[in-house]
Amino acid sequence: MGRYSKEKWRRTQCAASNVKRSIMSKTNSRIRLFVDEDLTEGALVTASEAQAHYLLHVMRCKTGQPVALFNGRDGEWWASLAIPTKRSVQFEVEMQSRKQDSAPDLWLAFAPVKRVDFIAEKASELGVAALLPVFTQRTDIKRIKIERLQAHALEAAEQCSRLSVPPVHPPRTFDQFVADWPEGRRLYFLDESGAGLPIAQALTSATREPCGFLTGPEGGFAQSELDALRQLPFATAVGLGPRLLRAETAAIAALACWQALVGDWAPPDAPRMPMDGV
Repeated sequence: MGRYSKEKWRRTQCAASNVKRSIMSKTNSRIRLFVDEDLTEGALVTASEAQAHYLLHVMRCKTGQPVALFNGRDGEWWASLAIPTKRSVQFEVEMQSRKQDSAPDLWLAFAPVKRVDFIAEKASELGVAALLPVFTQRTDIKRIKIERLQAHALEAAEQCSRLSVPPVHPPRTFDQFVADWPEGRRLYFLDESGAGLPIAQALTSATREPCGFLTGPEGGFAQSELDALRQLPFATAVGLGPRLLRAETAAIAALACWQALVGDWAPPDAPRMPMDGV
């Protein structure tokens, strides 16, 4: 190998090594943020004040730090940090790493409990498309902070690598919730009385069509509420076994069952058996 050939080979290896280090740096980056702006190659996106504080003072990021961005519409993109001032941050969008997917259209309606932040966080991780607080007769908590719940859902979405953030809807009373529920959307409500179908049996014939779950408060649904739900043609009562679960545990367990049997945890060609009465 001549001198020129050796020098060319060395430069090629250095370039390949630099590309490899760059890819590994981006792959190993743990910073992933949601933005409202459109994401396209070459776009310059300004970070929010809270994001700038997090990047500069918590993560101690420097110029050029790779960050993953998503907005719920354009997929996920790699961007590099630009720090024009000591208090501001911009993202220089470089390339798309993932295309936008079509997440299951799964809603979670829930009676607020003490650990309502936990419900918003875990439901977001489990892929729900919307969160709907419902004030039932036995709901002890009478006020909730929508902005706080939305922040928990957003942070969970950033950390779990999903490509969308579920919106938190304004709270409704039970009667308003029933009146507003779309008739074409199946509603599974958790019946702690024991009269509901075992959830695995109820989901045997389910498809990935739009649906949702309704979970009650710590004291359970009132009998009048259970009676009203059972009269709805689009509602199905389901049970979660012989143990009495906390309200937040029941919500997460129901979502996990749906994802495993019907949703994006299940094989796409999983057989569905018809079932009478559902």
